[in-house]
Formats: sequence, C-alpha cells, structure tokens
Amino acid sequence: MKYLNALKTTLLTLLSARIIAAMLIAALPSLAHSHDIPSRVTVYAFVKPEGNELTALLRVPMEALGEISFPLRGPGFIQFSESEFASYDAARVYITESLHFYENGVELTDKDLQLTRISLPSNRSFVDFETALANIQSPPLDDSTDLFWRQGVLDVLVTYPIESEDSDFSVNPELGTLSDETTTVLRFLVPNGAERVFNYLGNPGLVELDPRWHQAALRFITMGFEHILEGIDHLLFLFCLVIPLRSIRALIPVVTSFTIAHSITLIGSAFGVAPSALWFPPLIETLIALSIVYMAFENIVGAKLEHRWVVTFGFGLVHGFGFSFLFSETLQFAGGHLFSSLLAFNIGVELGQLFILILVIPILNLLFKYVVQERIGAILLSALLAHSAWHWMVDRGTTLSLYQFQMPVFDALFWAAVMRWGMMLIVIIAVLWAMYEVFRKFALIESFSTYNFGQKIEAEN
Repeated sequence: MKYLNALKTTLLTLLSARIIAAMLIAALPSLAHSHDIPSRVTVYAFVKPEGNELTALLRVPMEALGEISFPLRGPGFIQFSESEFASYDAARVYITESLHFYENGVELTDKDLQLTRISLPSNRSFVDFETALANIQSPPLDDSTDLFWRQGVLDVLVTYPIESEDSDFSVNPELGTLSDETTTVLRFLVPNGAERVFNYLGNPGLVELDPRWHQAALRFITMGFEHILEGIDHLLFLFCLVIPLRSIRALIPVVTSFTIAHSITLIGSAFGVAPSALWFPPLIETLIALSIVYMAFENIVGAKLEHRWVVTFGFGLVHGFGFSFLFSETLQFAGGHLFSSLLAFNIGVELGQLFILILVIPILNLLFKYVVQERIGAILLSALLAHSAWHWMVDRGTTLSLYQFQMPVFDALFWAAVMRWGMMLIVIIAVLWAMYEVFRKFALIESFSTYNFGQKIEAEN
C-alpha cells in the first residue's frame, strides 16, 4: 500500500509538472509578444491649428504596440471588424498620453480621441494632411484582408480645443519608448500656408512648432554653447592655442581669425556651399584631428607666434564645416528664421569659446607659476594632446579610406558648385587681406606708441 501511494504521488507530480510546462510553453509566445520591443520605428505626424481647434494626425507602426491584444483570426491576421476597442486602447496608452501640446506655454489637457484606423503598410496616404485625413475617415478594412498585426500601421486622430490658431504652439513628444530608436517626422501646418518639418530621434524635449525669432535665437545660442562644451576635439584645439598664448593682447588676433574663419564656412554651409558627398563629413573630422596634432607639434618645436593667426584661420575654416554638421541637423528648429538662428548659433559658439578661455588661462598661469616650468609644461601638455589627437586622426582616416571617391560629373550642377566655391574663395582672400592690414596697422600703432613713449622718457631724463 505504501508503494502504491508513493507511485500515485510520483505520477501526480509528473502530471503536474507536465501541465505546468505546457502552460509555460503556451504562455511564452504571449510573454515574448508583450515584451518584444522593436529596435527601430518611424512615427509620422501632422499638426494643424485651425480656428479654435488643434488637430494632430499620427501614424504609428503596430509592432510598437506589443502590450495591446488585438483580435486575431487564423495564423495571426487582424479581425478588423472587432479591433475598434483595441485600437482606441492602443492610441490612449501609447500615443495620446505621450503627446503634450502647449498653447502660449499652457498645456492643452482637454483632448478628444476622435478616430483610429488600421491601415496596410503599403498605404501612402501620409504624403499630405488632406490625404491622411481622408484615409482615417474612410471605412475600416474588410475582414477578408490578410494582415498580420505586427505589419500594420495605426492611424490616430486627436483634437484639442484652443483659443486661436495664431497662438504660439509647442509640443513635448515622449514617443521614444515605442522602440529602441524612435524617429518622428512631424509636420506643423502654419495657418498662413507654410509648413515646418521636424525630424528628430527619441524625445527631443520641448519643441517650438513655429518659433518667434527670439525663441529660435535663444535655442540656437544654447545649442552653440553646448556644442563647444561637448565637442572634445574643439576644446583640445582651443587648449593648444592657449598654451603658448595666455595674454589678452596675444590672443586677440588668433581668436579673432579663428572666429571669422569658422563663421565663413558655417554660413557658407548653411547656404549650400559645402559638398553633399558622403565622404565630406569624415574628411572634415579627420582634418579637425590633424589641426590638433599640428598645433600641438607647433607648441613643442616652438613656432613663430606672430604668424600663428594665419594658421589658425586655415584650421578655423575646417572647424566651421564641423560646426555646420550639427547646425544642419538642428536647422529644423529655426522655423522661418534661418539667418537669425545661424547668427545665434555662432554667438553661442563664441560664448562657449570665451567661457573655456576664461577657465583655462588662469589654470595654465597657476600651473606654470607654481608646478612646472613654462617651457617644460607646454611641451608635456602639447605632447599629451598630440598623442590623443593622433589616434583620432588615424581612426578617422581609416574610416575615410572606406569611402569611394569618384570623378564628378561635369554638368550644370558641378559648375554652379564651382562658382559658389569661387565666391567663397574670394571672400576668404578678401577677409585675410583685411585682417592682415588691421593687425599690421595695430602693430605699427603699438610700435609707434612704444617708440614715442621711450623718446619721452629719454627727454625727461
């Protein structure tokens, strides 16, 4: 009897284990389904204020809506006739709760989720607002349409009551959690007929949809300032400049030439002078690393500092192209204020440079006064900078070598580009000549003043 009970207990244990295992196996697909976050999705959106209503029309890939159980049939096809509740639930959980619109700085909390519609991935209605609106207002797809739920796209229409279509609107879109890398393409339709296109990755923070000039300027001043603080290669270049030149009088021509030079190429790039070839950005990054190496070796061997502003001007042209890469990515936030935003970004860069110089110069003076002799310290610091920049230059040069360089096509576009480069070259030569004359005049005035002062002292004696 004892053996019989033990056998019965063993059989029950095995049976229970098999039942639990079967339940786990059945649950695994749903667990994977609920926690399977896509690596990359793209969200498309239209935002249009009209009268006393702000309309937001969005399209989200359904693979990012993994926590929602859509009604399915067969091997996983969507049952469109029964998906209305799940679609609204997905829109509320994933979209409307993550979009925060503001009118004149006040959040629009009163919202109305009007329509949702599941569309085929081949649907191209989001080419413009009217076509996308007509699509979401059309009847749902028929149940005979075979569409796997992860392959569909969910269109969502939500409206917000507003005071006026002429108000200042902004948005804080927090859609970055839809995937590991969420790209949002948002088009804001200005009441006057213009269109502002934004293309950002993740959560960009508060975005002014049609900024005033002072709002755009403030944003770009901040971006320029932060770019200098975050750009380690630009910081090291400034550090190389400062090591042998720590007096205000010696720094003025060098910093001025660097500022003017990178302003020329930054402005030129904003107006389409820079090449659009894929190899151009890695070429500039390699040359920026080379500029640090050159300046560091110049500090080590001992250069003629009175002519250093010329070399700095040449490398400033290169760094200006580097600044332009960030500016071109953020130009979408300028609204209709391209030139003022460009100047504001440049001002932010200059403020960042001045901030770095104000910090670095006193530290170097204290270091060379109390810790190490100036010449030895300059050599050691420059050698460390050259070592780091050399590795950057080699790595970036290796990346550059992977690109294929082809002969250009000598067509109308090529000659137009040559003309633009020629105009920039004329500007560069004119600016160089003007700076040379200014610096020479100030040097002559300084020498003349020093000579007169010396003669006055001799006369008094």
